[in-house]
Amino acid sequence: MIEKPSLSDLTALLTAFRDERDWKKFHTMKNLLLSLSLEAAELLELAQWQTDEELEARLHDPGVQERLREECADIFLYLLLIAERAGFDLAQAGADKIKRNAAKYPVEKAKGSAKKYTEL
Repeated sequence: MIEKPSLSDLTALLTAFRDERDWKKFHTMKNLLLSLSLEAAELLELAQWQTDEELEARLHDPGVQERLREECADIFLYLLLIAERAGFDLAQAGADKIKRNAAKYPVEKAKGSAKKYTEL
C-alpha cells in the first residue's frame, strides 16, 4: 500500500479493486450518485439527535472517530469513482471551485458572515 497516495494513486487502487471483482458493470453514473447520497446519509446519522455541543464533545471518542473516518472514506471513494467515470480530475475540480468561491465570496465582504454570495 502506498504511504501517502495522491488522488490518481487512490483512483488507480480503487479501480483495480473494482475491476478485480468485476463490479464496473454496476458502477453506472446513476448508481454511483445514489450510492454517494446513501453514504452521505450514513455520515449524517452521526449528528442525528445531537446538539452541536454534544457532537463536538463526541468527536474525541474512538468509536465516533472510526465511524467518521469510515463514512468520510466511503463518500470520498464514491467521489473518486464518479470523477473517474465522468472523466475529470477531482483535485483540479476542487481547486477550480475554491477559485470560483474566492471570487464569489471576497474576504472584505464575506469575512465572518454566513450570507450567501447573492446577499453580500
